Amino acid sequence: MNKTTSTILITGANRGLGLEFAAQFAADNWRIIACCRQPDHAESLHTLKNTYKDQLLVHKLDLSDFAAIDRLADTLHGETIDLIINNAGVYPPAQQGEFGRINYDTWLETLRINTLAPLKMAEAFVTHLERSRLRMFAIITSKMGSVADNGRGGSYPYRTSKAAVNMVAKSLAIDLAPRHITTILLHPGWVQTRMGGSGALISAQQSVAGMRAVLNRITPDDSGKFFAYAGQLIPW
Repeated sequence: MNKTTSTILITGANRGLGLEFAAQFAADNWRIIACCRQPDHAESLHTLKNTYKDQLLVHKLDLSDFAAIDRLADTLHGETIDLIINNAGVYPPAQQGEFGRINYDTWLETLRINTLAPLKMAEAFVTHLERSRLRMFAIITSKMGSVADNGRGGSYPYRTSKAAVNMVAKSLAIDLAPRHITTILLHPGWVQTRMGGSGALISAQQSVAGMRAVLNRITPDDSGKFFAYAGQLIPW
């Protein structure tokens, strides 16, 4: 990846993995388009912008609003984007995702943000990617979306949203192949973020560094595959 001329768009860039992606790519001289729902309250992101004034652009984007995705694509008309990291996602409260206690409205909203929004991003930004040399579309998913790995049950909204977005990526890998766009799925591990909790196994820095290492060695032949941050393939 040519870091001196490359542009990355990151969703959910105000905290956690998204913020760490922005920090690491900015330090490596990439141009960053950082998106989040409430930029006015994204203090850590603006602190990062103060360090990388000419490299980092901040845009408001609520992924539950598909018209807003289209508006941002129009705003960025003419931009060349090498890599999109679909990082933003939601993890519903555990008590609303267990058998007999499902909150179905929450489940639908989880599917909208975790599953439908990445596909909408691909549709809205496909021409931006086509103009680049790298042409890579990455989705942050989870091993909890692996059918083969599910040995605990429960977490119906989150598990199904990630299993479904894995299928979205597989279809995108096929549909976008004629445009020479590579689609990749990344499992970040159990990370010490607000979603993962303080008892998680690895830091955001470790997770993002691992995922970047994976991205650095991806080829078009890997399109549609599901990788852990440490590099191993994950079963579907």
